[in-house]
Amino acid sequence: MNQKIAQHRHCRSCGKAFVGDGRYCSEECEKGNEETLRKKKRQLLLLYVVSVLIMIGALVVSVM
Repeated sequence: MNQKIAQHRHCRSCGKAFVGDGRYCSEECEKGNEETLRKKKRQLLLLYVVSVLIMIGALVVSVM
């Protein structure tokens, strides 16, 4: 009574199972995931810039 599940992958964006090549079940998921990655990279870059500015500000204040 054990049924075998066909070879499949799970979409990296939505998690839905699909049969085929690639990492995404559709082009919509791929484009959506690319946009999400761009936003995350932008946020990380902003965090780095703000951190550096805070460090420079702390150094300036400590010298005075």
